[in-house]
Amino acid sequence: MIFYSTISKNIGKHPDRTTEKNRRVKSIFVKNFMYLCSCVKINDSYLMKHLVFLTGAGMSAESGISTFRDSNGLWEEYDVMEVASIEGWYRNPDLILKFYNDRRAQLNEVQPNEGHKIIAALEKDFQVTVITQNVDDLHERAGSSHVVHLHGELTKACNESKTQVYEIGTKAINPGDKAKDGSRLRPFIVWFGEAVPLIEKAAEIVFTADIVVIIGTSMQVYPAAGLIHYAKKNIPVYLIDPNPVNSSSLQVEIIKEKAGKGMAILREKFITHHSS
Repeated sequence: MIFYSTISKNIGKHPDRTTEKNRRVKSIFVKNFMYLCSCVKINDSYLMKHLVFLTGAGMSAESGISTFRDSNGLWEEYDVMEVASIEGWYRNPDLILKFYNDRRAQLNEVQPNEGHKIIAALEKDFQVTVITQNVDDLHERAGSSHVVHLHGELTKACNESKTQVYEIGTKAINPGDKAKDGSRLRPFIVWFGEAVPLIEKAAEIVFTADIVVIIGTSMQVYPAAGLIHYAKKNIPVYLIDPNPVNSSSLQVEIIKEKAGKGMAILREKFITHHSS
């Protein structure tokens, strides 16, 4: 509209120069401009819907990655505040390095599960964004191209201030390893007691969603748990989890299955909806 307004004003700027030829040019321009606008309006109906996934530990559990909360989970072996808090890092950095080195090495032994793969495949029909609390790279390895990691990434390391980030893959971080600024090299993880720098970006993404799918998260850990409340009213919201989840404050359709089977069911719902 700014482009049209500028041209229109310039054509009629000098009345004594507004010849019949100029008037014809303006008329043709306006007709073409309105035609383009109508095309955009028509094509808007074919734009892909924005499908946003909020995924947690249950998303990767089927791949063999241990969660903290499940029976025989990491909480039974470790005190979460000792291995997942900034205070724990200051108190016993060697323990935290070992803990995350083990988690990182485990990535060599696991593969994306069917749920990860279905989410990635949906990019053919939807604009898909994954917002995950998981620190593994299974969404990316399955083929998802737009992934926001709220709690950091196992395959990266950083300096103490998190201003320098390095790709390390599944390599270990050893005691004494230094960043370029001379500070201790640490896992690129958001621990308890630290700010979640991408939470505002995540909230903005959820606000733009046409459909929200929650998978494998208790929605009890804040600030991530508050993201669903940024979704627009009356959009479809699905929750996939085999365990009881407190969804009393949400209007959701619950699929009480693990990630793989739950996503297969949801994919069929999408196919049925689009074909009807």
